[in-house]
Amino acid sequence: MKMKLRMRHLGDMSVALFLVSCLATRACSQQQGPQVPCFFIFGDSLVDNGNNNRMLTLARANYRPYGIDFPLGVTGRFTNGRTYVDALAQLLGFPTYIPPYARTRGPALLRGVNYASGAAGIRDETGNNLGDHASMNQQVANFGDTVTQMRRNFRGDTNALNSYLSRCLFYSGMGSNDYLNNYFMPNFYTTSSDYTAKAYAAVLLKDYSRQLTQLYSLGARKVIVTAVGQIGCIPYQLARYNGNNSRCNENINNVIVLFNSGLRKMVDAFNKGQLPGAKFVYLDSYESTKDLYLNAANFGFEVIDKGCCGVGRNNGQITCLPLQQPCTNRTKYLFWDAFHPTEAANIMLAKTSYSSRTHSFTYPINIQRLAQL
Repeated sequence: MKMKLRMRHLGDMSVALFLVSCLATRACSQQQGPQVPCFFIFGDSLVDNGNNNRMLTLARANYRPYGIDFPLGVTGRFTNGRTYVDALAQLLGFPTYIPPYARTRGPALLRGVNYASGAAGIRDETGNNLGDHASMNQQVANFGDTVTQMRRNFRGDTNALNSYLSRCLFYSGMGSNDYLNNYFMPNFYTTSSDYTAKAYAAVLLKDYSRQLTQLYSLGARKVIVTAVGQIGCIPYQLARYNGNNSRCNENINNVIVLFNSGLRKMVDAFNKGQLPGAKFVYLDSYESTKDLYLNAANFGFEVIDKGCCGVGRNNGQITCLPLQQPCTNRTKYLFWDAFHPTEAANIMLAKTSYSSRTHSFTYPINIQRLAQL
């Protein structure tokens, strides 16, 4: 209660600094208990925490310097420390991190599971250029298996299980790889010649709507879905971009906007009766990452166009090599490698979406409010 009263009297920037301090000291997890009974996570390498470790794929991060700042060391997280969902779980009051599906079974499932897989996309073929992965279709199927296992803990009482799941939080961050490792890779995929940018966004959204509806049918009711960030501004794209006066590849960003605007409309449709009893929140990662770029200095970032480790121009041509020495001032970097934010950026993105007082980054409500429903 004292924490809530204190936060009400702080300005937005003070709230930001308070939450960052909270995360840094783990005070967030010392509340009376989690705000929701469980947290289920679906996505790609931005939130993968080890599901790809034993797969035959290039999309793995189970080696140093990945995890150099993480309390448990190398785990398969594609950053130096905590991911966005790690930081969010702490803000939600979870005392420990949500475990990966690859090594979680039994009663531990009741607290939530992370199904995310590096290189995964909405489409099954997305990411095949890098090797094995669990696509969104597979992740939804894995959640179905989890629900079957959880039913045993409820002695087969489906109503009791559904009531439990209705209070849990679900996060789904998909779409980035459907562009990075599919549409914008014409030497490996034909989608850019098969579809216009508008038609491709429509195809993705149709598939994604089906997948999210499947999660709903399995019990999901409080769901966060994320927009695709400004991938035209990541080191990987900057390393390949020789364009006009714009710092980013706006041709790529403009294509992403088509998907994002459709996703927001989908959230509206879900909330207005298409999925009765569900509450979806649209997390505008495009605008929140844009805000970090434009106001980097205000958030303490000094380097916004290159990775803390990596190879080539902008450290963006190849991701961090095994045992490579990363930059020492990691809190000053927005990007860890060619694709992924640093822990500092992940924490900042988590706090803005958790307690945002405006609808600029979360719509129609923030995540804190969603958890309370």
